[in-house]
Amino acid sequence: MTSPQDAEAACLAALERAIETRTMPELAGYAADVLDAALRELVKQRGADTASLLRVLADQAPSKALRKSARLAIYRLGQAGIAVPPAMVPPRPVVVHQSERAVRAWLSGIDGSGSRAVWVLFEGGLGGGLSLCSLILNDEIGVLEVAGGPITRKRLDRELGSLREHQKLPWVETDPARAERLVGEALHLHAQLGTEPPQGFARWRRWFTVVSEPAAGEPTDASDEGLLDRSAELVDLPELGGWFVDPSLVQEDALALLQARESRLVVANHVKAEREAAIIHGVVDRVFASAARLRWARRLEEMALIFRDTGRDEPARIAAATAAALIDEGRSAHGIPLARALALRGLEMAAEVALGRAKAADVSRAPVRPTA
Repeated sequence: MTSPQDAEAACLAALERAIETRTMPELAGYAADVLDAALRELVKQRGADTASLLRVLADQAPSKALRKSARLAIYRLGQAGIAVPPAMVPPRPVVVHQSERAVRAWLSGIDGSGSRAVWVLFEGGLGGGLSLCSLILNDEIGVLEVAGGPITRKRLDRELGSLREHQKLPWVETDPARAERLVGEALHLHAQLGTEPPQGFARWRRWFTVVSEPAAGEPTDASDEGLLDRSAELVDLPELGGWFVDPSLVQEDALALLQARESRLVVANHVKAEREAAIIHGVVDRVFASAARLRWARRLEEMALIFRDTGRDEPARIAAATAAALIDEGRSAHGIPLARALALRGLEMAAEVALGRAKAADVSRAPVRPTA
């Protein structure tokens, strides 16, 4: 049997949650004296923070006992000199949504630094309405940027139209649960790194749950060597135009490659070719170590879904097969054509920097960390 003290503590906890989540508390079954005691303690602990909740309870609570207790609590706040919003005159019904939920979501493709845009549209909460959470997620840092707030359907349609018109990467609508999971993965990454999302994320934090494992991709036949042999074709797609190994990781290798190509020593062409191949081979083995392989594989899995959602099944199958090959650590990275293509493009960009034809900042694939 629940003691009066336990009942009061549970009632107080429900009221505390209601303040934090801005929803109507579930207080059915509590006796009038328990409600009154819990509201007294809530006012004592939270003071002015209780004002909005007390007004909603006094005007709209389903039981007479709760409305009466709320009005008494409002009186006590007034005696303490704390104002409470006045009752509506004449009173009119207010729709109070009991729960908040994600109703729509959108994802962009992934850029060369591993970043993508995620929009999640929420509906509900105290007072109802729509709220749009706009995020930039990065697979090495977590949440890079956050924005958003209340939005009307008309403005949402206008923003989506503008985004599709100007967004360079593919932009698709997705299952809200999938978008929420991606944000949860970013939060897990913050926990691993010992970092925090940008300050503006605090208002959205309650919507998302930390996810320790990435979402499972669709089953792929990793033995389809025909698809894997075509994987280098992916770098020619506009969506992957910015994909290559970060030039800062291969600066010395790029210089060695330039020297091998421009050497005045008279050597056979096959010797030069072997030297170039050895440099590229070494770069691939170094930059596609286990953690990097998994990161590139994850990017490819996500892009396979983007391609499929935009009606491009062939690139989707190639991307998925290449991701499966990267996940298979028993397979050498330099035997995967896409890995070689990404490394070679990174070497070429590093060479452009070394020759003064490009700025390092312009070709960097390192994600830009948010400032404090």
